[in-house]
Amino acid sequence: MTARRIAVVGAGMAAARLARQLHFHAPDADLEITLYGQEPHAPYNRALLAGVLTGRYAPDTLALPAGGAVVRTGTDVVALDPAARTLRTATGETAAYDTLVLATGSAPVLPPVSGLFAPGGRALRPGVHVLRTLDDCAGTVRDVRAAGRAVVLGGGVLGVAAAQALASLGCAVRLVHRAPHLMGRHLDAQAAAVVRRTLEAAGVDVLTGIHTMNVPEDRPVLLACGARPRTGLARAAGLAVRTGVVVDDTLAASVPGVFAIGDCAEHRGTVHGRAEPAWDQADVLAALLSGARPQARYPGSPARLRLSAGPLQVAAFGDIAAPGPHTDTIRLSDATRGTFRSLALRDSRLVGAVLVGDLSTVGDLADAVAHGQPLPPDPLYLLRAASAAPAEGVLA
Repeated sequence: MTARRIAVVGAGMAAARLARQLHFHAPDADLEITLYGQEPHAPYNRALLAGVLTGRYAPDTLALPAGGAVVRTGTDVVALDPAARTLRTATGETAAYDTLVLATGSAPVLPPVSGLFAPGGRALRPGVHVLRTLDDCAGTVRDVRAAGRAVVLGGGVLGVAAAQALASLGCAVRLVHRAPHLMGRHLDAQAAAVVRRTLEAAGVDVLTGIHTMNVPEDRPVLLACGARPRTGLARAAGLAVRTGVVVDDTLAASVPGVFAIGDCAEHRGTVHGRAEPAWDQADVLAALLSGARPQARYPGSPARLRLSAGPLQVAAFGDIAAPGPHTDTIRLSDATRGTFRSLALRDSRLVGAVLVGDLSTVGDLADAVAHGQPLPPDPLYLLRAASAAPAEGVLA
């Protein structure tokens, strides 16, 4: 009997998880799984790249198992033919498949500022970096250590983590953000203010509300202005694409035999762009493709953030940055300890929470949001940390 050929375009975290789970569910199945990755590296945990910047993790400790799949590193897939069920690589090689999984991830957004590109306008000029790969990390560390100072453009999760990481190396860091406060997708202004103070205490010069600037030429620049799904292959092959590759609850795309998972996939109008949903999707698809759970479906993943970068500790989940109408918010802040906690309540149920600086109650809060159980009349117990330091509570 001929082996069933599963081609995965991408060799990142979602792809590795899929291959590993396929092997787990069907170790003896006649599956021929091939991962095609652009990078020269085998799959690794991209979520820990900020830790590579600081030296907390050696690059080789980030490796992810791929369940015995064939991993084609340095292999760029440039075209798909879903009707013929073939793909073509940059070297002209054509490979046939029975099932195709797109796990192409996302690409960094480059801000509309002058001074980013080398002459010719195609490559970033020397000293300007993004933070998407291990090679990006190596180049950033090399230039930052040589210069002793750096600018980070973008105050989202990645930019904040990168600024903290570079400051921990003794580098003079300036963090520049267009919006009025940091991490606006996840935090309100009060929580963001605590994050800002933590960064400034670590030596980061934080500038917010900056709409125009030129990229300085006298210091390394790290671009952390977000990412967008890589959908070029899917679009050219005729698949339905909005922000990401449109998939249903089985992770199937609009063309038979094609699926999408991870940062490139758009499910129920949402592109998650985080590791946990990518792994959830990979688990469901592996259960389906292996036959272990033919009725498996992906229902979506909850909004969740966990950032741990030295003294900077942030967790947020549920309806957080914009909790919506008919929602009460309880905030508990402690300027002395540099902590902030916030609960979003609706109909006597916890629908969201934010913790900054002290994550000792994160487990209880995550359970309360996940289960949606009615809360007692005084929900402040959920905000109490192990420390008995005095704090100020505000009901808004």
